[in-house]
Amino acid sequence: MTAPKVLISDALSPAAVQIFRDRGIDVTFDPHLGKDKNKLAAIIGDYDGLAIRSATKATAKLLEAATKLKVIGRAGIGVDNVEIPAATARGVIVMNTPFGNSITTAEHAIAMMFALARQMGVEITGKTLGLICAGNIGSIVADRAVGLKMRVIAYDPYLSPERAVALGVEKVELEDLLKRADFITLHVPMTAMTKNILSAEALAKTKKGVRIINCARGGLVDEAALAALIKSGHVAGAAFDVFSVEPAESNPLFGLDNVVCTPHLGAATNEAQENVALQVAEQMSDYLLKGAITNAVNFPSITAEEAPRVKPFVDLAEKLGSFLGQLTEAPVKGIRIEYEGAVASLNLKAISAAAITGVLRPFLPEINMVNSAMVAKEKGIVVEELTREAASNLESRIKIVVDAEDMPRHAAGTVFQDGKPRIVEIRDIQVDAEFAPHMLYVRNADKAGFIGQFGSLLGAAGVNVATFSLGRDKPGGDAICYVAVDEAISDALLDQIHEIPMVKRARRLKF
Repeated sequence: MTAPKVLISDALSPAAVQIFRDRGIDVTFDPHLGKDKNKLAAIIGDYDGLAIRSATKATAKLLEAATKLKVIGRAGIGVDNVEIPAATARGVIVMNTPFGNSITTAEHAIAMMFALARQMGVEITGKTLGLICAGNIGSIVADRAVGLKMRVIAYDPYLSPERAVALGVEKVELEDLLKRADFITLHVPMTAMTKNILSAEALAKTKKGVRIINCARGGLVDEAALAALIKSGHVAGAAFDVFSVEPAESNPLFGLDNVVCTPHLGAATNEAQENVALQVAEQMSDYLLKGAITNAVNFPSITAEEAPRVKPFVDLAEKLGSFLGQLTEAPVKGIRIEYEGAVASLNLKAISAAAITGVLRPFLPEINMVNSAMVAKEKGIVVEELTREAASNLESRIKIVVDAEDMPRHAAGTVFQDGKPRIVEIRDIQVDAEFAPHMLYVRNADKAGFIGQFGSLLGAAGVNVATFSLGRDKPGGDAICYVAVDEAISDALLDQIHEIPMVKRARRLKF
């Protein structure tokens, strides 16, 4: 088996490079390549993984050239330099390392607050600190601020009351925070919802004499409005490590006496740089070698321990979905995935993504596991997941129901001890068949003579049968024949099969 290939196009710790090599990955380390987009585009097509920091721009154009790429690993928390929708559309997992530089960034926010307070000759003891987001970094800032005898209030829609108590903070709404805080520090990611969260309107609602600290992301604060309020005296001062335009060669805040600035170095400690580099190398290696997904921004996580157990069911769900998708000609309205038995306790997100991919790929060749849920939503296809305890004698069972405009179709499958996916039910008829690259599905009336005529046609055409599975609902009722063959059935032979009187439908399938 060929070793996966990873390209490191930004400066990363030599220890991270060694992790890739120790794990058996073929790694190319060119720390200046990220600044040469043309050279990068010329070679990216050879690689399965791309490890970057902030210099490399993973644009939609670059991703078009990355025909083999499976994963992008960003050593750091921000993924502004990666076009996530383009990566998702191409099935590329995008990972970051949200915890490797948390302490360093939090410490810098505290340091900036101290610097600002000292420059203006005020104490922080007894002052009210307003946290915008009490997530990973914000919670560390809260812990340090409580230790400094500050009163901490936090605006975070996802902060539970229990977590607020544990952190020693008071949960408030944003308007309340703006009115009460002596210092405000931001720790939210840059999204469409958080862009300019401290807009001119929001800044005007702040307590007179407030001081603003931003070590999170540029663009969270209206810098021009902030500069105007500092000049007017409403805002006492600001401390910024990040700016809406970087490199920040000019900015409305520059040159103001009550402003402290640093050049986006919140995560720039030796410990943080080493941590994020090692973390991204481990994460990418685990994905390329084991299928484990950690800290992905566009796909659910699958731990290294889960991956071996989940993978066979991912394969089953994709093939079972593909079986139904290839039999469906009318537009799909909904997909229901039913999990029974032990499989119901697994991480189901990846399995469901595989099922959706299998069903829709005959109609949408560009679909993949990473973008399947998004594509289904865009197309108005309702996806349901149901879990239940074992309802059959199988340890685990997955059933997929495809609701198409003409009629619903369903099939069920399982994974036995050999790890191979099998189909065990089609249209409520029990069968037992493995999947093969080329298969033939025949629905027929259960009458004598069918098998003889069908077998004779295959033999006369020189078609070699690998496996032959039969099932029926009752004697003389509806029957199913599911056959694995060594090569694809020709159009002429398919027409001949349709001419057998008992045949109701015959379909070539490819897996």
